[in-house]
Amino acid sequence: MAAQGRRVLLIVSGGIAAYKALELVRLMRKAGLQVTSVLTQAGARFVTPLSLQALTGNRVFTDLWSLTDESEMGHIELSRSADLIVVAPASADILARHATGIADDLATTLLLATDKPVLMAPAMNVRMWRHQATVANMTTLRARGIGFVGPEEGEMACHEVGPGRLAEPAVIMTAITGFFEAPASAPLAGRHVLVTAGPTHEPIDAVRYLANRSSGRQGFAIASALVKLGARVTLVSGPVSLPDPPGVTARRVETAGEMLEACRQALPADAAVCAAAVADWRMASPVVQKLKKSAGPPLLDLVPNPDILALLAAPGPARPALVVGFAAETDRLRERAAAKRVAKTCDWIVANDVSTGSGIMGGRHNQVIIFDAQGEEAWPAMPKEDVATRLADRIAAALHR
Repeated sequence: MAAQGRRVLLIVSGGIAAYKALELVRLMRKAGLQVTSVLTQAGARFVTPLSLQALTGNRVFTDLWSLTDESEMGHIELSRSADLIVVAPASADILARHATGIADDLATTLLLATDKPVLMAPAMNVRMWRHQATVANMTTLRARGIGFVGPEEGEMACHEVGPGRLAEPAVIMTAITGFFEAPASAPLAGRHVLVTAGPTHEPIDAVRYLANRSSGRQGFAIASALVKLGARVTLVSGPVSLPDPPGVTARRVETAGEMLEACRQALPADAAVCAAAVADWRMASPVVQKLKKSAGPPLLDLVPNPDILALLAAPGPARPALVVGFAAETDRLRERAAAKRVAKTCDWIVANDVSTGSGIMGGRHNQVIIFDAQGEEAWPAMPKEDVATRLADRIAAALHR
């Protein structure tokens, strides 16, 4: 295992979610990682140095002003001796202080002094997570190359519901192992990319649903190509018959609502590629029983589905640095795709013609035009795997810039 013997410096900041850091330590040690921990003054209100020391098997560091440690510039040594620095939980306070370059305790000083990659797992009240200050701080930290996992949505200790829960230790552990398993030289090493694929099925009654002909092949090929470039990939797929690509974290869903929820739980991400053909409408109230033919043609009361692409591309602390949408059109391809990119506020639109006879919807080949702020770039027809490889390379170049 690539993680075996690698060194992680775990910073535990304040918040009720700090207790989950103990389970995370257990998982890291089980994977063969060497773990050293730094406990902030606020973090020590929730977990004790003794607990962390017992689980890591190493001394716990808490004090920037330790005469013993600092006689040898201990914070510099700590900041550079690890292969990866993980902050879990990362409170709103430590995000703000690191974003502004404050170094007034051991944790923030070593974050400022390190030359090693940093992975943060935010955890805070939903209102704090959505506050403009946190939005700005997340934007700043992402631009500096800080990696993030979570937060997730759900009920918190304060009994409010929404985004802000610390990602589960197993999810954080997946991000850590993904970092070590990707070659350091890989173009997307340390990056997290969210990919959606396939159709959605919107129930009409107990046996029928609204759907489309999407096979999921293009989205699955994109997920696989991104993994090959070293990315940690979360693939959220509607109902398809394809096997999960090796190396991805796959989430299978049925409806647009379920897909949106799975996408939100996967954030934050460095990039999002929305290749899924999400149904535009759903039944306002699906019928519980099977509709009978003898009753005559039913009147379907349809309401709009959530616009997943627009919601992911909207400004906010969890907006990926790069959001890529897809536009499947049967006419006026260039005009509609260019307008969609502006309307959805996404960075790129990958447009293709799925009119009758094109063979693209559900087929094995694709022919796309990429629309971005600079204009358009038309690609020749090619297998979907080749489209995926070329798109993954373009994403890696954009994130590098």
